[in-house]
Amino acid sequence: MLVDSVIVSPFQTNCYIVACSKTKEGIIIDPGDEPERILSLVRFHKVNVKAIVATHGHLDHVLAVKAVKEETKAPFLLPELDFDIAKDAHIQAEFFNWLAEPVPEPDEFLLEGQNLTVGEISFQILHLPGHTPGHIALYTENSDGSKHLFSGDVLFAGSVGRTDFPGGSWEQLRNSIKRLMNLPDETIVYPGHGRRTTIGDERRYNPFVPK
Repeated sequence: MLVDSVIVSPFQTNCYIVACSKTKEGIIIDPGDEPERILSLVRFHKVNVKAIVATHGHLDHVLAVKAVKEETKAPFLLPELDFDIAKDAHIQAEFFNWLAEPVPEPDEFLLEGQNLTVGEISFQILHLPGHTPGHIALYTENSDGSKHLFSGDVLFAGSVGRTDFPGGSWEQLRNSIKRLMNLPDETIVYPGHGRRTTIGDERRYNPFVPK
């Protein structure tokens, strides 16, 4: 499995390109800004983009969707409960003097338990509310035994997502984090911001993880 990333937007968001090494079919996760940099990475790896996925609707995870979609012709997938947040993202951006076009309507909504398959990779969709009402993460186990979680803004290295935005809930986030702690220790975590980590390290060292 190919995993590469580019840090975009004033909020330093991790945008991931994830693709099947054999078929080169892949997805773009959280294209928050700077679409040309994202697309350059897609071209470099010769990825056939089958879907554009936003883990949630915050502006720093969706504002490049329109340009990336126009280039790749791939469908845009988003959790339904975050649709209103994404719809207003370009308006929110104005408060940061950040000019952006409206985010296109999703082609499909992502649901708990759904499987998203590209090439030989099957991502399981996990609904993990708390940072936003509809927030999802993507989990996959590869044929080589490796396990990967694209956690968006739920779990970070040494921290967890904020809950002070509209629609946030610490109680929900706490339950979402506890759910993630049921994943195997060796699961590699690719967060929406900051460096990658593992479930085992966060279970042991993250002071915000409920015990």
